[in-house]
Amino acid sequence: MPAAVDAEEGRTEEELQQALLESHEIDEHVHYSHRSPWLRAFVLGALDGLVSVACTIVGVSGGNTDLALMRLTGISAWVACALAMASGEYVSVASQKDCQESDVQKEKEMQNAGPEARQHELEELAAIYENRGLTPELAKKVAEELTAHDVIRAHARDELGIDVDELADPLQAALVSMLACTLGAAIPLLTGSFVQNDELRVYWVMCATAIGCLMFGVSASALGGAGIIRGGLRVLIGGCLSMAITFGVGTAFGVAVT
Repeated sequence: MPAAVDAEEGRTEEELQQALLESHEIDEHVHYSHRSPWLRAFVLGALDGLVSVACTIVGVSGGNTDLALMRLTGISAWVACALAMASGEYVSVASQKDCQESDVQKEKEMQNAGPEARQHELEELAAIYENRGLTPELAKKVAEELTAHDVIRAHARDELGIDVDELADPLQAALVSMLACTLGAAIPLLTGSFVQNDELRVYWVMCATAIGCLMFGVSASALGGAGIIRGGLRVLIGGCLSMAITFGVGTAFGVAVT
């Protein structure tokens, strides 16, 4: 009996099956989604360091323009921000990894629970492929082939959306966040530290921070494959609003420090 042919693609079921099996192995397109974990950690860390330290410096300068006080405030804000970002990112990603490992472990337990459980998992996997557009016969055949090849990997990828080779790394995320925060914090801290004029210092910090926000926004958008103009302006506007509000609060409640 001749193999069934897909009307839309003009390919046999065997060809469709082989394409599905090999789709994760050969891909010449440039994808950006795999960058999301470290890119997210880097962008959040850099922007948090940049905006937090800048807002702290600007807020304090709104009430008192003493250079030594500004330096102490900026350094304290940088250290606190870097440690907070690192610890927060570590806990967050570690929790995510625990959830991923728990789900994968449950799949392993189901495969060891007996023939009935394995058959149920096979039918569940076939239903996933059927919902993606395959015929029931082809979906079952693909599920059987993938189950025979690597049952845990197949269920983790297609049922749970987890790549067992790319589980979250909490230590990497924490280090990236801390280093990125330090990089971002250096911009307003160094700018303010070397401007001796008390009246101009806050404006130099604001300008340097605005440029930094624009650069980080454009860089993140470019790495993520998004529009660089929209991404840059989004971060720039957010950073400028934060500094303006903080400066206003510092000016309104500022007192002389002796």
